[in-house]
Amino acid sequence: MVDHAGVRAVLRDESATQAGFKADLIRRYADMRFAPILFLEGDAHRRQRAATARFFAPRTVTTRYRALIEAEADELIAGFQAKGDATLDRMSLRLAVAVAADIVGLTNSDRDGMARRLDRFFDADLALKDNRLAQFASFFQGQFRLWSFYFRDVRPAIRSRMKAPREDVISHLIAEGYSDRSILTECFTYGAAGMVTTREFITMAAWHLLEDPHLADRFRETDEVGRLAILEEILRLEPVVGTLYRQREGEPAPVALDIRAANGDPQAMGACPHRIDPDRDRAPRVGAAGMAFGDGAHRCPGAGVALLEAAIFLDRLLRVPGIRLIDAPSVGWNPLITGYELRGCNIRCYK
Repeated sequence: MVDHAGVRAVLRDESATQAGFKADLIRRYADMRFAPILFLEGDAHRRQRAATARFFAPRTVTTRYRALIEAEADELIAGFQAKGDATLDRMSLRLAVAVAADIVGLTNSDRDGMARRLDRFFDADLALKDNRLAQFASFFQGQFRLWSFYFRDVRPAIRSRMKAPREDVISHLIAEGYSDRSILTECFTYGAAGMVTTREFITMAAWHLLEDPHLADRFRETDEVGRLAILEEILRLEPVVGTLYRQREGEPAPVALDIRAANGDPQAMGACPHRIDPDRDRAPRVGAAGMAFGDGAHRCPGAGVALLEAAIFLDRLLRVPGIRLIDAPSVGWNPLITGYELRGCNIRCYK
């Protein structure tokens, strides 16, 4: 399905259930009473969304997380300027991990080590093996990486919060009676949603801005509202997750929803839908980012956090004297998140 109205209708259909991100395996093997919020439906999903909404509320984003994002961005930019060069996708991953870790509660281990562990786990090569022996080896490699994430990052956070709960997702899950295994699965889900996809979004947005001097000038000269509008327009054109899947009642196979195509539907987006235009005349009730964050009950709750991260970090980055793109990133595809991967985006500045 590719048209905006049709895709949005399916995403807002409460009888259509989550079918992507290995949902079949989760439903087959997990205790659905404690399943990750991504895979809950109906009343159970509404209860969990309501219970965790405080972590993503606009006021929380602009008060609690702004200071963290600014501090991390300043540290990353200072390191870049001191060295004179950097790999942008590594910088954006570090920022995304710092913020998501604070929201989730993964703060009792080495953050850079956790970033490397998550990066290796979501490596596209792990999901692209095409023969049985390689798939068998990949399965055990994936299990090793998953349990490494548990023992080094998740378990220390759980133990800390059992003694002294905090205002974060892990503390909430402990209070709800989730087991360590269920908390691991939820943390893994947040790892994909809050860390990996945000890294790709920031890198993609930076790539556009560094290759378009006029857009970069506008980004620097406008206020934060204007910067967010530019970022939403880039994300509309370049959604990180390109395809969502839903299982509709009475249909034998899941329906594939082409988010990229829907976000380029001229009926919703107006003239020249494949051109970046933050001032575009969209149809009524069509979001600035289209459906890049999903829609309906499962719309990404962390959309505001991701946009603020990108706005703050890229504003600082584009003000670095002499900044320029040295190597455009290579573009890969990760079937686990049905999204693109950008690697090797190298930048340089005056030392």
